[in-house]
Amino acid sequence: MRGTQILFVGLLWFFCVYAPSSFCANVTYDHRALVIDGKRRVLVSGSIHYPRSTPEMWPDLIQKSKDGGLDVIETYVFWNLHEPVQGQYNFEGRADLVKFVKAVAAAGLYVHLRIGPYACAEWNYGGFPLWLHFIPGIQFRTDNKPFEAEMKRFTVKIVDMMKQESLYASQGGPIILSQVENEYGNIDAAYGPAAKSYIKWAASMATSLDTGVPWVMCQQADAPDPIINTCNGFYCDQFTPNSNAKPKMWTENWSGWFLSFGGAVPYRPVEDLAFAVARFYQRGGTFQNYYMYHGGTNFGRTTGGPFISTSYDYDAPIDEYGIIRQPKWGHLKDVHKAIKLCEEALIATDPTITSPGPNIEAAVYKTGSICAAFLANIATSDATVTFNGNSYHLPAWSVSILPDCKNVVLNTAKINSASMISSFTTESFKEEVGSLDDSGSGWSWISEPIGISKSDSFSKFGLLEQINTTADKSDYLWYSISIDVEGDSGSQTVLHIESLGHALHAFINGKIAGSGTGNSGKAKVNVDIPVTLVAGKNSIDLLSLTVGLQNYGAFFDTWGAGITGPVILKGLKNGSTVDLSSQQWTYQVGLKYEDLGPSNGSSGQWNSQSTLPTNQSLIWYKTNFVAPSGSNPVAIDFTGMGKGEAWVNGQSIGRYWPTYVSPNGGCTDSCNYRGAYSSSKCLKNCGKPSQTL
Repeated sequence: MRGTQILFVGLLWFFCVYAPSSFCANVTYDHRALVIDGKRRVLVSGSIHYPRSTPEMWPDLIQKSKDGGLDVIETYVFWNLHEPVQGQYNFEGRADLVKFVKAVAAAGLYVHLRIGPYACAEWNYGGFPLWLHFIPGIQFRTDNKPFEAEMKRFTVKIVDMMKQESLYASQGGPIILSQVENEYGNIDAAYGPAAKSYIKWAASMATSLDTGVPWVMCQQADAPDPIINTCNGFYCDQFTPNSNAKPKMWTENWSGWFLSFGGAVPYRPVEDLAFAVARFYQRGGTFQNYYMYHGGTNFGRTTGGPFISTSYDYDAPIDEYGIIRQPKWGHLKDVHKAIKLCEEALIATDPTITSPGPNIEAAVYKTGSICAAFLANIATSDATVTFNGNSYHLPAWSVSILPDCKNVVLNTAKINSASMISSFTTESFKEEVGSLDDSGSGWSWISEPIGISKSDSFSKFGLLEQINTTADKSDYLWYSISIDVEGDSGSQTVLHIESLGHALHAFINGKIAGSGTGNSGKAKVNVDIPVTLVAGKNSIDLLSLTVGLQNYGAFFDTWGAGITGPVILKGLKNGSTVDLSSQQWTYQVGLKYEDLGPSNGSSGQWNSQSTLPTNQSLIWYKTNFVAPSGSNPVAIDFTGMGKGEAWVNGQSIGRYWPTYVSPNGGCTDSCNYRGAYSSSKCLKNCGKPSQTL
């Protein structure tokens, strides 16, 4: 029905204003639940971020979510995706937010639109556009007039777009909730008293936009009325909202954890995830969202971190490629079904919670003839408990669901879904017939010049911070200097470089001399590289790389990157040390062929006749291939490559870095789901590349 309504935008508005509300959903809330058209609802939600998959995938992902028992799809709105240049908007392709929301509506599901517009989300710069940083006098996420003006302008833009397409529930559309700000309560103390006035401002700005649906703030204990404060975490059963007039809502139940380059792959056992879900509904929750239900891919340069991988799989019930992950998807579907059997009792009353034994908790929802119960064993060993005169065996760390207060329809530790491991079939590249490339390998290549090669280079005294210099137009910034050395050729010295990160390469006289890399825990790079200088003029070219910009933390927008120094030549022949930091350096933002477009260089420049260079830095590679037939997902295996970025048909599919191998220790063959989960508890893939596909 909702899909049909969207087709009649003009009529709809007429009916919403003048007709009874049968066409339009009235969404409010009370202390128990969201109330849709006068009825309290128990809702199961899942996060799917539209730009992390392709529009062709959206209908299938949404249908698989619906088949898995979801009622709601939750997504952030990514400001820097939609307004990459101030005043210039992009809502096409993977950025087509309206198309995504309509696809959810067509499947008969609701939408929770988290406008933010700060997202975090392991997304570049937390979702803020970099141009925001250069507005005079601006301070992000605090009571600051320039910031509030921009935040309001973008929020209004998104709300107006949704209203124009009649996408709010009050207009007959699917959007039943919106979020403003995001996890600010985790870091607001750093902003002092201005944080409180900022949150009040954000709340009143949002509610003034008259969407006709409730607004939430996650992790914001002081969210002002009528904003609902909600919980994020691995467990939210103990959470209580800041007013007994607000329902208990969980906006992010982390289904796994994100992957960093150089890290092992985190996963979360489904028994623990199901336990957390059941505990939340047991203790009065009525809205729970999986973050993520489908994680997807960080295409292009959208990863944050720094060092977040291109894969945003998140061990979600639907994997990065859109394939159902079993037994996670199936077991959670069974959990949702069992909880929905209790819905009538859950919405009718508050639970009565008792403890029939040590570490055992019973919650009963009873009104008249309706009764539903949950029995939880929060210990790490099995137990038997007597409840309502009957004996129940409760496995460790599990919840049994009894929709009639008597018969167990599901225990969260007992899985009925078969495990399935999906795998790719490897095909070697099939070359396109009539390809320009005559080489036997099917590949051609071109060398990126070392050092300054573009006409827009410039010189400055001192070492410049990278993000302020590149405005994130590229991952790359060249720092170049030439120095005169007296005396014999071949003098040995050490080049000492300190950088805010995230990685760097040093070239002496056009040859690579050494490299340094930070990691997700410590982005800074300090290296001592032994170098050989010649008598006379020597060129030192330092290439600094970012690997996704910081997306979380107080004042994260000011943390910086690049070679801020000092840069010192130590142990010259005469025993002296030369500090190059304050000398004149020449700078180049980005790479020559990055600007030209890697596939656009004239075919004459691409070398296909000689042997393909290997183990060399700064080489572009290109080939043509025939895409496999069918609609199954296709991935490229980058094993054997170093670090770089890949494009298919001119679209960047993201960064690759298979040579960044995870530490050998910390992984387990099987992870014991009993007991509290943390992001480092269950790891796999130790001693291997973080991501190869």
